[in-house]
Amino acid sequence: MSDSPLVAVLGTGIMGSGMARSLLREGLSVRVWNRSTDKARPLADEGAELAADPAAAVRGADAVLTVLNDGTAVASVMEQAAPGLRPGQPWLQASTVGLAATATLAEKAAAHGLVYLDSPVSGTREPAEQGKLIVLVSGDEAARPAVTPVLDAIGQRTVWAGSAPGDATRLKLVVNSWLVNLVSSVAESLNVADALGVDPRLFLDTVTGGALDSPYLQMKADALLKGDLDPSFALSTALKDTRLILEATRSSGARLDLLDATAARFARARDEGHGGEDMIATYFAGQPEGDS
Repeated sequence: MSDSPLVAVLGTGIMGSGMARSLLREGLSVRVWNRSTDKARPLADEGAELAADPAAAVRGADAVLTVLNDGTAVASVMEQAAPGLRPGQPWLQASTVGLAATATLAEKAAAHGLVYLDSPVSGTREPAEQGKLIVLVSGDEAARPAVTPVLDAIGQRTVWAGSAPGDATRLKLVVNSWLVNLVSSVAESLNVADALGVDPRLFLDTVTGGALDSPYLQMKADALLKGDLDPSFALSTALKDTRLILEATRSSGARLDLLDATAARFARARDEGHGGEDMIATYFAGQPEGDS
């Protein structure tokens, strides 16, 4: 890479826009593309180059970073990008797409001669905007020096999970199993407080500073109680990720009762109209029928 590497960011939703801003803040050159141009245009005002299409975005880039919703979207966008790709170009695939899609995308990368790096991230909107994500990476170790400036810009720490595509995704699925079950526990504890007529603030005050406390409990409960459901991690995305975990583990025979229940709660909240809100909106799935 050059002294000021050019990074093509494909996908500028909640996470992609945050990563692009972190790259710009660290002095990297950034070219962005998004299916909805309106979501990418604010980044142009902050110094990013706005590309007309995926091929234009990746042409001449030192690294390609995909931050899209699912494996189907990533595959489609990278096919559109194909005329601008070059052999040896590093591709950091940061979307959470599951194991089957990761294998398919790695095959597509090989067909184009790209250096595929399975690179899901742990974190939500605020860490993405602050460059404080945890980046999980697996792939060819020889690519490590070339992509380090990108990884250092978007994350506070990089965990190299292995040399094969899928190694980082497996780790991400474990991390996300903890995350989605944790948020469901927060939501259901607030449902229990409602059901028993306990002030939820009294519950939060009671556990504050003790072994049962956690920053995540306080943050998500406070947001819900204030009515702030602006998504850091959308409920519909959390449902997608939960289903990816269940899909990836199905053949193992593991009995994942909590994840099954979490998926059901997320699906119910989505069906009640909360899919675009923050995932703590799973709280509404626990309210009496008709109260959501």
